[in-house]
Amino acid sequence: MNYFLIIRGPLASGKSTISRKLCNLLNAEQISIDTILDEHNLAKDREEGYISQKNFKKANEIVVPIIKKLLDKGKVVIIDGNFYWKSQIDDLIEKLKKYRHFIFTLNASVEICIDRDVERGKTHGEEAVRVVHKKSTELIYGNVIDITQPLDKAIKQILSFLPQN
Repeated sequence: MNYFLIIRGPLASGKSTISRKLCNLLNAEQISIDTILDEHNLAKDREEGYISQKNFKKANEIVVPIIKKLLDKGKVVIIDGNFYWKSQIDDLIEKLKKYRHFIFTLNASVEICIDRDVERGKTHGEEAVRVVHKKSTELIYGNVIDITQPLDKAIKQILSFLPQN
C-alpha cells in the first residue's frame, strides 16, 4: 500500500520525531524538506521575511522524483517540514496527484516549541521559533494533531487516519 504523508507544523513542534517514529512503524521512508533546503542552498531567498515560495517549490522539484520512485516501489513516504506556504503543499500534491496522500498539522504553543528548541542539540533560537510559529500556524491544513499530548497518543491519532495493511 503506497501513499505519502506530509507532517507539517512550527519549528520544534516534533515533526522529525513523529516522522521517524512513523517510519519505523510503517516501514516508510522519510524526506526532510529542511535538509533539502540546506543541502541545495535554498534557505537564503526571502519573501515577506520567510524562505520564498519559489525556493520551496524548487525543493519540491528535487524531492518529487525520489518520492515517485519510492511510491512506485510500494513504499510509504513521510515528508516533514514547516510547509507554511499553502502554495508549496498544493504544488507537491499536484506533482504527486496520482498517489494517495494524508496531511497532518502538528499543533503546539509557541512556548512549548521554544522549550523544545532549547532542549535539542541544534537550537534555532527563540526569535526564529517565534517567527516560524507565527507563519506556520496561520495555515491550518489537513488533520490537526495536538502535539502537547503524549507522543504515543499523537502517533496513534495519526495512525487512525491511515489505511490499515
